[in-house]
Amino acid sequence: MKKLCFFFILMLTVMACKVKRPDGVIAESQMEELLYDYHLARSMGENLPVSDNYKKALYIQSVFQKYDVTQAEFDSSMVWYTRHTDILAKIYEKINDRLKEEQASINHMVAIRDKKSPVSQPGDSVELWFMEQVSCLTNAQDNNKISFVIPADVNSQDRDALVWKASFFYPSKAGKAMPETYMAMQMIYRNDSVITSSRKITRSGEQEIRLQSDTLGALREVRGYIYFEGGKDDYVLVHNISMKRYRVTGEIAKPVEPVPADSTRTVKSAPVSKDTLTPQEPVKRMNPEELNRRRRTMPARKLQPMKR
Repeated sequence: MKKLCFFFILMLTVMACKVKRPDGVIAESQMEELLYDYHLARSMGENLPVSDNYKKALYIQSVFQKYDVTQAEFDSSMVWYTRHTDILAKIYEKINDRLKEEQASINHMVAIRDKKSPVSQPGDSVELWFMEQVSCLTNAQDNNKISFVIPADVNSQDRDALVWKASFFYPSKAGKAMPETYMAMQMIYRNDSVITSSRKITRSGEQEIRLQSDTLGALREVRGYIYFEGGKDDYVLVHNISMKRYRVTGEIAKPVEPVPADSTRTVKSAPVSKDTLTPQEPVKRMNPEELNRRRRTMPARKLQPMKR
């Protein structure tokens, strides 16, 4: 009986602590949507020229019309929410998350348009690919290649490993050899050292290139391309293109799978300056006559008697 009474009192306490929203105050879910559009409208109005200042009020009014809310209802609702800051803070956390996602989407579209990679995200397992993930390559000069340059940024580290993946689809043609596609990637370091890996692709399926070095210092940029070499009616569909950056803290990782015979991997070190080389005199050979003359001119060695 005591346990039942305690449970009943606890439920009453929880119900009493829960804030009850009065009638006439906009619900939390609708308030989140309204505030999201409200701040977008205000931001648009701030970028208007002075001659179009009258449009600011029109932008705000269009938001109220969208949610069937008057200015007075919005103002009174905001008064109640500002008195309950914990509820308002949760609403703005969701709004900020949505704005960040929207900004990331806009940055991605701008990067595709300008063919320039945005600043990468910090941390491990970060996606670096900023271009289209699907492309159909033909033998046309303006449509036979995918190329990219990704500069290192503030979130790059010396021992990062990069994994570039793409899936290839060749249409089956009976009695005809598959056209060739070449996939290559380079990691270029600030000391002009270069790591390169490439492979020739002649069948459908997923391909991967992994590059990493822990001895060459800071990275300058990453370059790569996919080049299609086919006939007039040939094409290859390249899709699921991805490039991931992985943090490496232990020993240098080895490739997950062996490098196939139709691929290459080379490391080109930075050239050594001539000033750092110590010149050496060439060794001079003697003919037999010079050797005999040298023996005659050498002083005879005196033999010391052996002590008993």
